[in-house]
Amino acid sequence: MNIFKKYPFLIAEISFNFYDLARKDESPYLDVAKLLIKKARDCSINAVDFHVGDSEFLHCKFEEDSLSPSDELSYEDYMQISGYCKELGLVFIITPSDYDDVDNLDEYVDAYKIASSDLTNIPFIRHVSSKNKPIILSTAAATIKEIKDAIDAIEDESNFKIALMHSVLSYPTSLEDANLLMIKDLAESFADYDIGYCDYTIPDKNMFVLTTAYNYGAVVLEKYFTLDKSSEGHEFSMDEEDVYIFRLNTQVLSKINGFRNKQPLICESFSRRNVRKSIVAKRDIKKGETIEISDIEFKKPGTGISPSDIDEVVGKVTIEDIEKGSLLNYDVLS
Repeated sequence: MNIFKKYPFLIAEISFNFYDLARKDESPYLDVAKLLIKKARDCSINAVDFHVGDSEFLHCKFEEDSLSPSDELSYEDYMQISGYCKELGLVFIITPSDYDDVDNLDEYVDAYKIASSDLTNIPFIRHVSSKNKPIILSTAAATIKEIKDAIDAIEDESNFKIALMHSVLSYPTSLEDANLLMIKDLAESFADYDIGYCDYTIPDKNMFVLTTAYNYGAVVLEKYFTLDKSSEGHEFSMDEEDVYIFRLNTQVLSKINGFRNKQPLICESFSRRNVRKSIVAKRDIKKGETIEISDIEFKKPGTGISPSDIDEVVGKVTIEDIEKGSLLNYDVLS
């Protein structure tokens, strides 16, 4: 359905990392959020995602108390962030926690993400969908029926596009639990929708998990983004270098994946003619002789009659002399 214009479409999940980095550096939350957004744009990320009003799930790990709702960014802050994203050419996505988040920020939002915690919250899904904007639906810990019910709720209210995101409700996700083959299952079960992946695994130096997800068919990809993976709780985030590596990987994949349907390629044309074999006279064959199987053999190049057409040759009568080693052609047969 092409929910976005560019693929692979890479989303940086900014929350809740900017809180951690801001508190670590004793910097204003909004300033650090904007810094992460700028860094995301600079390394070719396409969109940013913020969880709004979700302080109870913040991953901050400090000796002092965790963040309280009063510490969160205000709606006015998110309005500024929206404008900043527009200025930088980034898609601004929010994962809302309640109805007020949706109603107060809808004017400033490009797309919504429905968290897996709200996958079965049908009334809330209907409300978000009524805003008629693209929706990214997290399917972590979901059954196929639950996904179908959520899609029905969205489509009852909106005809905007939907992306279904495979993810695993485990932070960080172990490699054994990533289950990337579920991406292919989603693609088969929901062929009319874009399929994506939210990656919560600890990134390796080659970005193998996110790259494999893309190669398995995930065209919308999301991962937490940080400037410091050594910060506690940021170990499953990607940084700028990880993004560069991922983009390089996908460029290579785009080249080597090529066409899906098996067929001869232009680059094979010369070799196809010269490496394959043709039917060749094994002896001097006189005009008027009937060709027997013992009279022919198969040799390169493949510019004559193919061995697959042997039944069109054996039993035919020659209408002129054929020299030993010559390629047979239909013009000398009757």
